[in-house]
Amino acid sequence: MSVSPKDNALSEEELQELVAASDTGSRSPKGSIGTFLAIVAIIWAVFQIILASPLSNNILPGDLINNSRQIHLAFAIFLAFMAYPALKSSPRHYIPIADWIMAFAGSFIALYGFIFYEKIVASGGLADDVDKWVALAGLLLLFEAARRALGPAMAIIATIFLAYVFFGSSEWVPDVIRWKGASLKKAMSHMWITSEGVFGIALGVSTKFVFLFVLFGALLDKAGAGNYFIKMAFGALGHLRGGPAKAAVVGSAATGLISGSSIANVVTTGTFTIPLMKRVGFTSEKAGAVEVASSVNGQIMPPVMGAAAFLMVEYVGISYLEVITHAFLPAAISYIALVYIVHLEAVKTNMPTLGNRVVSMGRTIGGMAGFFIGFAALCYGVKYPVQWITSAFPENSGLLLSGLVGVAYIVLLWVASRVPDLEPDDPNAEKVELPVVAEIYKAGLYYLLPIVVLVYFLMIEQKSPGLSAFWATALLFVILLTQRPLKAMFRGGSEMVSAFKLGVGDLLEGMIDGSRNMIGIGLATATAGVIVGTVTLTGVGQVMADLVEFLSGGNLILMLVMVGLLSLILGMGLPTTANYIVVSSLMAGVVVELGAQSGLIVPLIAVHLFVFYFGIMADVTPPVGLASFAAAAVSGGDAIKTGFVAFFYSLRTIALPFVFIFNTDLLLIDVGFAKGILIFVISSIAILVFTAGTMGWFITKSRIYESIALVLIAFALFRPDFVMNKIQPPFETVAASQFEQALANAEPGQDLRVVVSGPDFDTGEIKDTTIVVSVKDEKSGTERLADTGLLLVPEGDIVKMDEPSFSSPFVKQLEGFDFYGDDPVQIKTISAPASQLPKELVFIPALLALVGVALLQRRRAEKIVPVSTTNQEASA
Repeated sequence: MSVSPKDNALSEEELQELVAASDTGSRSPKGSIGTFLAIVAIIWAVFQIILASPLSNNILPGDLINNSRQIHLAFAIFLAFMAYPALKSSPRHYIPIADWIMAFAGSFIALYGFIFYEKIVASGGLADDVDKWVALAGLLLLFEAARRALGPAMAIIATIFLAYVFFGSSEWVPDVIRWKGASLKKAMSHMWITSEGVFGIALGVSTKFVFLFVLFGALLDKAGAGNYFIKMAFGALGHLRGGPAKAAVVGSAATGLISGSSIANVVTTGTFTIPLMKRVGFTSEKAGAVEVASSVNGQIMPPVMGAAAFLMVEYVGISYLEVITHAFLPAAISYIALVYIVHLEAVKTNMPTLGNRVVSMGRTIGGMAGFFIGFAALCYGVKYPVQWITSAFPENSGLLLSGLVGVAYIVLLWVASRVPDLEPDDPNAEKVELPVVAEIYKAGLYYLLPIVVLVYFLMIEQKSPGLSAFWATALLFVILLTQRPLKAMFRGGSEMVSAFKLGVGDLLEGMIDGSRNMIGIGLATATAGVIVGTVTLTGVGQVMADLVEFLSGGNLILMLVMVGLLSLILGMGLPTTANYIVVSSLMAGVVVELGAQSGLIVPLIAVHLFVFYFGIMADVTPPVGLASFAAAAVSGGDAIKTGFVAFFYSLRTIALPFVFIFNTDLLLIDVGFAKGILIFVISSIAILVFTAGTMGWFITKSRIYESIALVLIAFALFRPDFVMNKIQPPFETVAASQFEQALANAEPGQDLRVVVSGPDFDTGEIKDTTIVVSVKDEKSGTERLADTGLLLVPEGDIVKMDEPSFSSPFVKQLEGFDFYGDDPVQIKTISAPASQLPKELVFIPALLALVGVALLQRRRAEKIVPVSTTNQEASA
């Protein structure tokens, strides 16, 4: 069975041009100019590698390290003007003089703070007459570079924010956001000369962490890991019903390790997966939508997430290990749901399988689960021999461990040399022979070594992301240089020198690809710094908070919907990283504050992940949805329809952020190992039930009431606390005057929720906020009250408050109150823990209801399909 692609499907060359135009720049001049640009890209990669290395302080001068952000941006601006044409009609094979001028001027101005460092330090970071004009020119060149690399939206939004800095006092600016405005000197000092704007946290994260991870992905792909992952996925899943689509999901999850670009993921895996999906009966739009949904979600899959994950480390103030721990469960169940969506699509239309091999679904799932569990156990288990070696040989442990990794690499490479190298398959061939896992898995086991090293340093040693990526990248350097000659030697060949030259070429191409992939990210983080700088300079963030609170009427769910819509709208023109920076800078604190006013304590990481999830959805959502357009270009389908189908498939990605805002167990916050396993199992069931409910198919086609029941069951499994709280309230109200007694009665580990009411410092209006007082040790009520740092002034039944002591953990939360106004700040109510049955008991009736729906549907399915046919299909 074959389906010929439509005439409007793009050729392989056109697809690569599409990826280049969006990710790496579509201009590739030949000859000496092309060589010069390649050398610049390689120098950038070498600089970043040395910067991340443990020997950077010994190799690089201190000035270079201190001003690494300036150097990073200088490379990005230079290569942007070289690689990205100004207009669609601009030349692709040579670089106009104007672009050379802007490239060198932009690079010089980016390095201005480095070149004139002593002058800037002497002036205290304040711009003089020369500085302000140089900085303004730098901003204009940065915006133009961003327009070329990222599209016009990023430059337009940054320009609007910059205009607000200068003209915020104008009459045409609404009163609610009007401010006094800033002079050119002050604005340029803030935006360019200091580290508050362009050279702020975002660009610092791009410099320290993101480059190495992007380079790691580019080198891993150049080594051949991408093709290996895809073949393994197709070998494991390709023969199941809807197998090509299931393989596309798993393959895209794996290639998410390699590429942080959803568009590149779509084109890389989609050129193979989409034609095969169409062969088994998926329409062009559904085939493209499956690839879009799975490729976009590659950015949320730990351990290597998008650049936004590294920004969370800085913005939230937690380690990268904690970020990926919190992000793991939602990402995992999101992919589980997508595989199930594909399965239901295949069952609904009775799709055929590819090939003639009979594969057991249960054995396949068991085998894949065993592989991932084994891989995780390997990553975790290596710490024990490593600890023994480091304690037994403290002085030479580094060399010894490096030698052991080298031995493991040589052994695995020898195993790989025993089987043929994997070649990309032709999905449009008349007869498709899907690979057999047992025959091909040996060919790429050594690709897992750099990933094991990365995960080990990140999660076991808990080193910095930059250092972890450095060691993994260093191993990839060795692999790229030696895999070809060593394989040739193991196979008895004599072409060692030519094989080594090919390896050097692969390494250099990987470094060039990594640098070119970083152009857009470097410019996005720098340009987003202008928006963040505007927020810090003007205080518009607080105004936006008040505006959003007014529009939402204080309703947290409505406000979350508004934040999600803002992310989607901005994401239509911004890359995920820039979108995350903008929305989190404006809204993250607002959601936390409004949640506290509503009595809900929302962890900051939950809000940042909420924004991140909606930011990546913008790559899917019409009318812009760049990933959907890329998938349509591969499939030959309609881009808008592909986007809408992908959006429907991604409903679980939209639902999950709302769930984990209210149920932080999904983020594994303060969850032990045993409870974490239970949450994973129940959450997996819940997302499958939710998927079945929204797809209108469970065991057979669902009736309306069954779909509603399935969605409600999923809600009960995701939010057992909501149901239990309706049966038994978790807190009982205590009088404010009994605060000390309530602290004395609380058990260690319990929390008291205290609602504080008083005048707002800025507006004078009375507002409420909720603080959580955690009881930790066995102490008296007086001692526990002293530990809070809250200064109380009881007056009968009213308990007034003075400004908390500097050592109080609640200084930040209460700083918005006016403790010296006419109206007092006081404790309004106290909620103490009440005895409540475990919320997990809600799982029992929910699962029983699920069994009831399943029995109803099975009885109906048996009447429709003969038992013999059912058994045959089950075996397939």
